[in-house]
Amino acid sequence: MLTADTLNGGDLAILSLGELYKSRGYKRFKMSRFEEYDLYAQSKDFLAKEGIVTFTDPSGELMALKPDVTMSIIKNSKELDGVCEKLYYNENVYRIRSGRLLEITQAGLECMGDIDLYSSCEVISLALKSLERFGKRFAFDLSHTGIVFAVLNESSVSEQERSLLLPLIASKNLHEISSLLGGRAKKLERLLSIDPRPGIGLCELRELSDSPELYAAAGELSDICGALGEFEGLRLDFSVASELSYYNGVVFQGFVDGVPEKVLTGGRYDLLMRRMGKKGGALGFAINLSLLERMLDGDSPLDADILLVYGDSPAERVMAKVNELSGDGSRVMAASVMPKKGSFGRVVLLEGE
Repeated sequence: MLTADTLNGGDLAILSLGELYKSRGYKRFKMSRFEEYDLYAQSKDFLAKEGIVTFTDPSGELMALKPDVTMSIIKNSKELDGVCEKLYYNENVYRIRSGRLLEITQAGLECMGDIDLYSSCEVISLALKSLERFGKRFAFDLSHTGIVFAVLNESSVSEQERSLLLPLIASKNLHEISSLLGGRAKKLERLLSIDPRPGIGLCELRELSDSPELYAAAGELSDICGALGEFEGLRLDFSVASELSYYNGVVFQGFVDGVPEKVLTGGRYDLLMRRMGKKGGALGFAINLSLLERMLDGDSPLDADILLVYGDSPAERVMAKVNELSGDGSRVMAASVMPKKGSFGRVVLLEGE
């Protein structure tokens, strides 16, 4: 397995992820840096309300630097009965956040068409395996919008209250939830306090309500967890509500040790497919590789782990020594003389050996 110690930057990470996705039959999707603005205009809230960079092309058409890959894949997807179209990508997307233009490197995949239980399990397992590729401890939070909807409906939450509740649910702000709903907050508070261990949390979930909607969603979540088996870092967390006007079914997010933000987001988004005129189901995820870049590159204060000073040694001998020293993943810098500046873990003198 490739780890953060053996990866040489983001390119090898992307290569590793691509090989993983291809091993399950996913094909590479490539797209232009820009699309017609209309593709994104009707679904701007799907982009977490981040700004879109627009420009007018020579023909007068309003275009956008792509802020998202999923919508482009949906636009170009093929609708074939009984078939799942499986695509993966690594692309740069462009968004405006806090008045700044950001270029974000993303890798991810989409599975579209006739989604069954295996399709859901496959996508979620690939998301988990993707996080494993980075060789760090990780956490993977799994939820189901059907369960959240069922509890909100049982609590007689209005549409207006729901829009106010979503950020409070995401932050698990039980105090503000209680202030907003009063006595109606009890089931939602219990839901957000469910044990994160799937084996225990699923039992607690079934004791929460006897509504058919919650039982159906909990049954799907139980089947998925059963099929996934033991994955270290997998936990239940119903604060993962996402944008409920687009997502339905399972939703999830992933964190990697050493990165302060979530690096992976995903879920089932049949509702977005309907918004864009497609009839099939869809499930996918995206990894923000820009957040992982410093970790992938080692984020070391050293210019190199080893400085090899080779003097007048023959090039063949220098090459052999560099290969030897770098065999364990160490970063080796070779120089004929000792540099006046630089920071190195240790210095190896080749001359005179």
